[in-house]
Amino acid sequence: MLERTLRKDRTEVTFVLPVDVPPGPVSVVGDFNDWQPGAHPLKARRDGKRAVTVELPGESTYAFRYLAAGDYWFNDEGAGDQDGPNSRLHT
Repeated sequence: MLERTLRKDRTEVTFVLPVDVPPGPVSVVGDFNDWQPGAHPLKARRDGKRAVTVELPGESTYAFRYLAAGDYWFNDEGAGDQDGPNSRLHT
């Protein structure tokens, strides 16, 4: 699931997953962080989910995926758009 907060010249995008699905550490990896695993790890929130917020320039498009333990890559079903094997995000 993606949560967006629009700011004057950027968009704050929060990537949200259940706290235990999939189990273990998960990070969001995409062209906005040069596909670097671990650059944006999701952390537990009080609401029982885990999340990470990334500030991105407005009016842009980004490809991303999640990377979990065991080299398990997966997409965000809530992103609503695909770019080949990746989820796509519009700010």
